[in-house]
Amino acid sequence: MKTILAFGDSLTWGADPATTLRHPPEFRWPDVLERELGGEARVIGEGLGGRTTCYDDHTGPCCRNGAKALQVALASHMPLDLVIIMLGTNDLKPVFGGQAEPAVSGMRRLAQIVETFPYKPRTAIPRLLIVAPPPCVAGPSGTPAAGRRITESARLAPLYEALAAELGHAFFDAGTVAQASPIDGVHLSAEDTQAIGKALAAPVRTIFA
Repeated sequence: MKTILAFGDSLTWGADPATTLRHPPEFRWPDVLERELGGEARVIGEGLGGRTTCYDDHTGPCCRNGAKALQVALASHMPLDLVIIMLGTNDLKPVFGGQAEPAVSGMRRLAQIVETFPYKPRTAIPRLLIVAPPPCVAGPSGTPAAGRRITESARLAPLYEALAAELGHAFFDAGTVAQASPIDGVHLSAEDTQAIGKALAAPVRTIFA
């Protein structure tokens, strides 16, 4: 059986935009993906609200820097066959510049960590699947939560796709199967969260083929 690490932010954790609590396990995309793979793999969900690709954010209750947390997760869960990373939405907050480029730079750093981490054994380097999160939409105030810009969120998918091609990793655009909820313009309904897990089964199987 393969082992997959699903590394992300509140979209991976399964935040409900209506309640700010968590969607039930049957809707969270890492759990859905594991079900869809039908015993082929175990999927470890590692989502944290507010997590960035590689930037410190001291406004939360814990470390939100993905580059720091990823190293811990890799050490905790190795050996791994695949790492799926869906991050970038929080990098679009104005405090980090509000543009897509910092997220792309951060994703590049995360890819480097996956490629070069001192695994045991050293040859047990997992594959990497970079996932672009669904673009933001207008919330009740007319803009997405926390001042994110819809236009910048839409730039993540093509930029991540180009980065994945450059680095030789797999790519999937979650915006092709899910969209952010207008409740806050950022988070996903249970059904959209579930849709990502279902859609990821095909590219994951291709990676393992």
